[in-house]
Amino acid sequence: MSPTPQERRTARHQLGTGPAAPKPAVRRGPSGGSKKPITVDAIVSTAFGIVAAEGYEALTMRRLATALETGPASLYAHVVNKEDLDELLIGRLCAEIDLPAPDPARWRQQLIDVCVRLRDEYLRYPGISRAAFAAAPSNPDTLRLAEGMLGILLAGGVEPQTAAWGMDSLMLYINAYCLELSLVSRRLGDGHVGWVVGRDELMRRIDALPATFPNTKRYAAELTSGTSHDRFDFTVRLMIDGLA
Repeated sequence: MSPTPQERRTARHQLGTGPAAPKPAVRRGPSGGSKKPITVDAIVSTAFGIVAAEGYEALTMRRLATALETGPASLYAHVVNKEDLDELLIGRLCAEIDLPAPDPARWRQQLIDVCVRLRDEYLRYPGISRAAFAAAPSNPDTLRLAEGMLGILLAGGVEPQTAAWGMDSLMLYINAYCLELSLVSRRLGDGHVGWVVGRDELMRRIDALPATFPNTKRYAAELTSGTSHDRFDFTVRLMIDGLA
């Protein structure tokens, strides 16, 4: 008997031990021979295509099945549910990140580089960082990234408990940062220009505030300075320096 999706998911979490992946599903019907077989890899790749073109909110199992020219039941032969798919998506992005050998002399910059690379991977697919929220790193590829970040922190002399919680905090910030940028982009795409204003407009709004906002008015330039990535770099460095 072929292993169930649940058994294959458990096997992935055990770093590849256990039941093997199923053979590609055979397509039936007049156009069956011209369609790509349904595999976990095909499901994940197609899901990424949907997110890249339409945003993470558009990714549902039904939408994915339509893109693969099949029914949702065919997908559930390979993935357990949407949460399982989310794990696979985040895992593949984590797999793209090269992890350096921990260097006690360069640990801060090494950790910053990993954070920036993860941020850039998420930003390729609008809103996909939502898939990482409330998910424990149990996928082998996400575990590999967590292991690498933990190793860098420990090499820098960070106390183990601080390193563990610090890594979690960095991940949470990266997820939230990328989600916020995707929401801004979606609002602009939906034509809600009034909700997303540039720096000049924001400065004008601050200047028009009454005198009951003295600090906001006085430091408007500081409050509105820098790009989003400038603020990302500042926050990540601040967090890492705090861990030391």
